[in-house]
Amino acid sequence: MTDIDATLAAPPPSAFGVFLRALRVNKGSAIGLSIVVLLAFAAIFAPLIAPHDPLEQDVLDRLKPPSAEHWLGTDYFGRDTLSRLLYGARVSLVIGISATLIAMAIGSTIGMAAGWRGGRFDAVAMQAMDMLLAFPSLVLGLIIVAMLGPSMPNIIAAIALTSIPTFARIARAPTIVMKGRDFVEAGRSLGFSDLRIVGRHILPNIFPEILVIGTLWLANSIRTEASLAFIGLGLKPPTPTWGGMIREGFDNILDSAWLTMAPSVAILVVVFALNLLGDGLRDAIDPKLRNDS
Repeated sequence: MTDIDATLAAPPPSAFGVFLRALRVNKGSAIGLSIVVLLAFAAIFAPLIAPHDPLEQDVLDRLKPPSAEHWLGTDYFGRDTLSRLLYGARVSLVIGISATLIAMAIGSTIGMAAGWRGGRFDAVAMQAMDMLLAFPSLVLGLIIVAMLGPSMPNIIAAIALTSIPTFARIARAPTIVMKGRDFVEAGRSLGFSDLRIVGRHILPNIFPEILVIGTLWLANSIRTEASLAFIGLGLKPPTPTWGGMIREGFDNILDSAWLTMAPSVAILVVVFALNLLGDGLRDAIDPKLRNDS
């Protein structure tokens, strides 16, 4: 980055700085971040933490209530619910994070290109995004997975496709505002290419807003994956997934409520934690709160 670039660009807050400011401005974000980190730790080290093999069946211990040996009880096939819950966190995080990152990259690129170019390209791109937004995310994901098959790459692609319009809309609006700033005009007068101006000056300034939506949309991706698994379009059994565990325990919900309660509470907690974190990040990039802090 040249000295001219450094002079022209408005100093955007770094991602790390946004996180630190979020923890200072909104104390709830610290709770959300702690829960997310704990979940990630449990998912990564599931083979070491899980007390039993999540696929091991024992018909003699099926539908056992929570006990010292099985903290969250066992399912219809005698598999340990806690172990399956820990391994299911891996599936939820991998699918949720992958789908969100793909949607963030593609959607932000489309949004910035549309906002920068304007004119017919902007109109066509946003009309395409509106067409995708016309479908509820779960319905669109259901259609795609039903057509392609319930594999992890297909589920990630389906969830990512439903999320792209949101990131495109979020990236487009600030790009339109930024391209009228003095530093952009100065860059144009110095002969900088569009790619250089957008990549080095506009993207760093709008990235905190994209990051906030990414955090909030990660929760939506995890919820969508669980919904697809619940209706039978998730990963095939016996792979443990939170939505699949809810579906498997639904037939015994009156006698063995822990089968559905455990994964349901896990989904509730992670979605709540991600929303707390997203709220904190949103407050951290708010200009009024930033000036007060």
